[in-house]
Amino acid sequence: MALKALALNCTLKADASEESSTDAMIAVLAKAFGEKGVTVSETVRVAALDIRPGVTSNEGDGDDWPELRTKILSHDILIFGGPIWMGQISSVAKRVLERMDAFLSETDDQGRMPSYGKVAVAAIVGNEDGAHFSSAQLFQAMNDVGWTIPAVAACYWVGEAMGSTDFKDLDKTPEMVMKTAGMVAGNAAHLAGLLQSSPYPG
Repeated sequence: MALKALALNCTLKADASEESSTDAMIAVLAKAFGEKGVTVSETVRVAALDIRPGVTSNEGDGDDWPELRTKILSHDILIFGGPIWMGQISSVAKRVLERMDAFLSETDDQGRMPSYGKVAVAAIVGNEDGAHFSSAQLFQAMNDVGWTIPAVAACYWVGEAMGSTDFKDLDKTPEMVMKTAGMVAGNAAHLAGLLQSSPYPG
């Protein structure tokens, strides 16, 4: 079966019409995934939704998480994108991780969480140090709640410290970012295909 990926943009910018460097990085990965035969169906601007605080899969009327949760779990691969703020992942990204905590108690009769057999990669951008720490935060948390992380799972760009140039402002995508995106997409697609045909036993 064909593989599908969904991208989450965890920028702090709630207005989807406002340009985002995270969108630019997700676009680089989407192109690389397309070359591997994986369809990236859409990019969700998480800050534009009302994702309530909490650790259940439904926090009541007006909570947009249940619909987003369904959308996430209908895909084989999740591109978890976000900016670096104060050396770490954004508060929006942390809210998504907190809501996924519910997976721990939503296992099937073989003890498998809803995210079992699904692959996650990261798209990180920022003007300060913190790409490795941000991806470490994401990957440990996502592994705890059942996601599978492939080899070379993060595509990132970090600009000059205290600089004013953002990833979206670059005239050309750096060669190493392009190369890494290709490896991230290839490894994720390979792993997702294997898990699709041979699920975890639980």
